[in-house]
Amino acid sequence: MRIVCAMSGGVDSSVAAALLHEAGHEVIGVHMKLHDAAGADAGHCCGLDDALDARRVADRLKIPFYVMDLRQAFQEAVMDDLVSQYAAGMTPNPCVQCNGVLKFHVLLRRAMALGAEAIATGHYARTEGGRLFAATDKDKDQSYFLHPVKAEALRKSRFPLGAMTKPEVREHARRFELVTAEKPESMEVCFLPDDDHARFVRESLPDLDGAGEIVDEAGNVLGRHEGYFRYTLGQRRGLGLGGGPWFVVNIDAAKRRVVVGGEGSLLSYDVEVRGANWLQPPEALRGRELLARVRHRGVLAPCTVVASQAHPGHASVHLAAPLRAVTPGQSLVIYDGDEVVFGGLVRRTGAAATAEATA
Repeated sequence: MRIVCAMSGGVDSSVAAALLHEAGHEVIGVHMKLHDAAGADAGHCCGLDDALDARRVADRLKIPFYVMDLRQAFQEAVMDDLVSQYAAGMTPNPCVQCNGVLKFHVLLRRAMALGAEAIATGHYARTEGGRLFAATDKDKDQSYFLHPVKAEALRKSRFPLGAMTKPEVREHARRFELVTAEKPESMEVCFLPDDDHARFVRESLPDLDGAGEIVDEAGNVLGRHEGYFRYTLGQRRGLGLGGGPWFVVNIDAAKRRVVVGGEGSLLSYDVEVRGANWLQPPEALRGRELLARVRHRGVLAPCTVVASQAHPGHASVHLAAPLRAVTPGQSLVIYDGDEVVFGGLVRRTGAAATAEATA
């Protein structure tokens, strides 16, 4: 089988390519150039050194290697999306946009143009036909990030590391004598190595006036802030308020207000989800007890799911026990055991969310 393998320059994608090559597949290595950040501004992912490491691995394996310029697609799908979401008072997850949307849409389309039958990545996840499952190693599982991938794309995707642990992957890298065998992992957002999203938003939208009031849930003014997009639900530090303890419980972008309250106000039983990707038919999930995850490596909470009759991309999720700081803009992913059956973006929480989502 001809397979295009996305090679980031890290150990995981290097071993994925090596294992497929060893198994007899015709592997084409592809490194995706996603942005123009260089040096320290590129963090530990997607920089020039990573492209060179990916090329060295391809040379070691004696497989073709190409660099694909995806800067425009990445700008639109990930960077612009991050800015617009924060400007709207939400908290986006750029890794979901990059891993779940860009790589399995743009890359797959270009791979098919190269005559490939499938694409492969170094993600820790498993597939079976058009179904998506968590990785065997739950500490490395990345299925949460892949919930937007459509079933037809999953059928053409290969995750060679899905049944492995990280130490096993390292051992394979040493066995293949890959230059990336001891390379440290990348944990930060590749274009935000300092993790300062507020700076990125300010630079991207210099005319955005985000300063405003900090108020309690009754609307009483307690202080002022320099930009509502600097905050996210559950945040406690950086408020500069006396008394409390205070937590950010809502962000009102229209009024440029940051609303604070007690920790109890962060608990949600009901969540409205939009942009749903149904990997199992909605009618097959109705009334069943499933498991909800609202952040990567977050707890799996028992829940039920109801799809909207009027809007196929909307759904309401009722949690058997409340979860803390369910944040608009983040992903809510539903599991049936190890299988990802549904995922979408949090839009609202509370009783109003359920009423609107099921209308």
